[in-house]
Amino acid sequence: MQRAAPRTEARKAAIPFIFAVVLIDVIALGIMIPVLPKLVESMLGGDTPRAAEIYGLFGTAWALMQFGCSPILGALSDRYGRRPVLLISMAGHGLDYILMALAPNLLWLFIGRVISGITSASFSTAFAYLADVTEAEKRAQAFGLVGAAFGIGFVVGPALGGILGVYDPRLPFWVAAGFSLANAVYGYFFVPESLAPDRRMAFSWKRANPVGSLRLLGRRPELLGLAGVAFLYHLAHNVLPSVAVLYTSYRYGWDTQTLGLTMAAVGLASGTVQGGLIRPAMHWMGERRTLLAGMLCGAVGFAMYGAAATGFWFCTAIPVMALWGLGGAAVQGMMSRLVSHSEQGQLQGANSSIMAFAGLLGPGLFTLAFARSIAPGPGWQMPGAPFFLASAMLIAAVALAWHVTRAMRADAPTSS
Repeated sequence: MQRAAPRTEARKAAIPFIFAVVLIDVIALGIMIPVLPKLVESMLGGDTPRAAEIYGLFGTAWALMQFGCSPILGALSDRYGRRPVLLISMAGHGLDYILMALAPNLLWLFIGRVISGITSASFSTAFAYLADVTEAEKRAQAFGLVGAAFGIGFVVGPALGGILGVYDPRLPFWVAAGFSLANAVYGYFFVPESLAPDRRMAFSWKRANPVGSLRLLGRRPELLGLAGVAFLYHLAHNVLPSVAVLYTSYRYGWDTQTLGLTMAAVGLASGTVQGGLIRPAMHWMGERRTLLAGMLCGAVGFAMYGAAATGFWFCTAIPVMALWGLGGAAVQGMMSRLVSHSEQGQLQGANSSIMAFAGLLGPGLFTLAFARSIAPGPGWQMPGAPFFLASAMLIAAVALAWHVTRAMRADAPTSS
C-alpha cells in the first residue's frame, strides 16, 4: 500500500517526517561508532595497527556497495516513488544490525557491513523527498534542517553506544536494530508519498548505474564542478569514522564512554549549526559565501584535530568543525537547483555515488596513513597525519568552489 500525498500536504509534513526518519536512522548508526572498531580490535587480539587496516577494509566494502546500489535505488525512487525505497532500506538496516550483533567472527561482521552498504540509501532518498516538496530557493535551508537531524542523532547515538558498550560490546547493535525497525514501522504509517505519478520517470538501467548516474553531472560545467567540491567534502569526512576511535584511544587513552560523550558534543555542535545557522547564513551571505566559509572552517578544524596534543585541545576544535556543516548544505542546495523535478532522485543517486566513491578511497587512505604514522620502527611519528590530509583536501575544495561558483548567481542573500 502506497499513500500519495498532495503536494501542499506533503510540503507541510515533509520536513518533520523526514527529520524523524533521518534522526532515528542516524541514532542507530551512531550507536555503533564507539564500539565497532573496538570489536574488530578485540577480534584481532588487541593489534591496533592491524585493526585500523581491517576497519578500513570494512569501510571500503560498505562504500563499494553504496557506489553500486545507490544509483539503482535512486532510479527506482524516480520510477516507483520515494516511500517504498525508504521503507525497504530502513527494514533492511534493522535486520542487518541483528546479523552483526550475532556475528561470531570478522567474516560475518564483514558480511554485515556489505549488507549495510546496500541498505543505506534511505539518506539520499530522504533528500530527494525534500527536493520534491520544497521550492528550489528553499532547499538549502531544508537540507540544513535535516542535516541537524544528523547532528542530533550523533549526540544521542554515540553517547548511548559508548554507555551500552561498557556493559557489552554487542548490546549497541541490538539497540540499533530496534531503532531501525521502529523507524520502518513509523515510516509505513506516517510518511506519505512525495513524488506524484505524473512526475515519475521510467526506470532505465542506462541511468541506474554509477556511470550512467554520473553522466547527469556532466550536463553543466557548474554542476560537475560542484560535484567535485562534494567529492572532496565527502572524502575528507571519511577521516572521522575511519580513525577517530582508534586515534583518540591511541593518543589520549580514551575509553568508549569518553569517546561516546565527545561524539555527542560533536553532534550537538553540528546540529546547532545546521538547525539554527543555515537560514541566517544564507540570508546574510548567500549560498556561495556560505559554501566557501563552511569549507574553510572544516579545513581549520581538521588541522586543529591533527595538532591537538591532548584531549582538551582536541575538544576545542569541535565548535570550529561544526561550522563545516554550512558548506555541505550549501553545495547540496546549489546542485539541486540545476536539475529538474523528475531528476531529483537521479541527482541524489549521483550524489550518493560520489559519497560512496569517496568512501571507497577514504577509509583505506586514512587508516593506512594512521597505521603508518604510528608504526614502530625508524622514522618520525605523526598520529595526526590523517587529519592534516583531510584539511588539505578541504583547502582544495575551497579553491575549486571559488572558481566554479564565480559564474553562478549565488552571491545574493536569500529572502527570509
